[in-house]
Amino acid sequence: MSVTIIIGGQWGDEGKGKITDSLAVQADMVVRPNGSANAGHTVQTDAGIFKLHLVPSGILYTDCDCVIGAGVAIDPESLIEELDDLNKRGVNTSRVMISDRATVILPYHPLLDQLEEQSRGEQSIGTTLKGNGPAYADKVGRRGLRIADMTDERTFAERLRLVLAEKNKILTRIYGADPLDESEILEHYASYMERLAPHIGQAEIAVQDAIDAGKRILIEGAQATLLDIDYGSYPYVTSTSPTAAGACQGAGVGPGQVDRTIGVFKAYITRVGSGPFPTEEHDQRGEILRSRGKEFGTTTGRPRRTGWFDGPVARYAARINGLSEVALTKLDILDEFDRIPVCTGYRYGGELISNPLASALQYGEVEPVYEYLDGWRQDTSNAQTMDDLPAAAQRYIERLEELIGRPITYIGIGPSRSQILERGVAV
Repeated sequence: MSVTIIIGGQWGDEGKGKITDSLAVQADMVVRPNGSANAGHTVQTDAGIFKLHLVPSGILYTDCDCVIGAGVAIDPESLIEELDDLNKRGVNTSRVMISDRATVILPYHPLLDQLEEQSRGEQSIGTTLKGNGPAYADKVGRRGLRIADMTDERTFAERLRLVLAEKNKILTRIYGADPLDESEILEHYASYMERLAPHIGQAEIAVQDAIDAGKRILIEGAQATLLDIDYGSYPYVTSTSPTAAGACQGAGVGPGQVDRTIGVFKAYITRVGSGPFPTEEHDQRGEILRSRGKEFGTTTGRPRRTGWFDGPVARYAARINGLSEVALTKLDILDEFDRIPVCTGYRYGGELISNPLASALQYGEVEPVYEYLDGWRQDTSNAQTMDDLPAAAQRYIERLEELIGRPITYIGIGPSRSQILERGVAV
């Protein structure tokens, strides 16, 4: 048995797709356990740049099976477009399996997402407006439709009729929007299901069969720990649990079946959308991080907020997820700084604290406590081994390792597959 979970340790966009892609060369299966097309993983290969949203990063290896698990919310039209794009680029997508238990995003979900976000005004959450939140709200409220419901014409029609009557009342009476047409939805989604039918199956059984067969499995998480519905900066969070425990749930894997849990952290930190961000940098240095790091959303293209490495966030994520090790990405983005701030704690109410606060309002008022490490002012992107890195860069890595409390075993020094240094652990 060999199951590895890869999860984000900050607010997302840490480079999980790149780490998954790097490790997938040795994997037999990659599982996407959570999130929807609101997430995006960018992978750079010799064949070009691939921006993946629902399809697991393992699709770029011909011998790797890819599973979209029960915890994912699927927009069928978006998924079909992604599969078509991959096929046009010569990628074989026949190895993609979709869980018949996965939640389906229907036309009223993104519409309600947009209307709800508009109604929040200045207190908007900053969602991607893809319908993720409303779809998961329906799932938890037991109003959701799953892939299995939609593969049977009679079941789909009965379930949709009941739910759509409620949604149309909300759209027309609360928001003054036009109602949606039931027959149009039935027609379009029937064609989507016909197209996706060869991919649909009992994904959790396929995953468990692979485990029983001793195959190597990667579980590729979406979003990140500080966006978790329970442990993130609520309400500025996603609607699922992008922690290691949530990855197990969405993939159909038991905690006792997991061998490694790798947390992915940037050498600095970014955030998309609203919410507290203690180490956010608002001056030109923040813009340098954004420019050098190409910090724009894979899905939305929105500029990401940027800031300095947050030790309390990192250690919290390491403990909550039970991380066995850490992959540190984008070290090279810091190459041109003379001094690099690192947050080691917060001050709040006259006290020194070492963990993120549960109240987003209070967390937004903490003052970061910084220590300043020497920069290295030289290019790290061509390093072949850890010894090739400048001494100051090695010290930076060691200090982050101390703050996180877990070994840093992979160092990303650029966007390509080859720009990952291994450090002190056998794969």
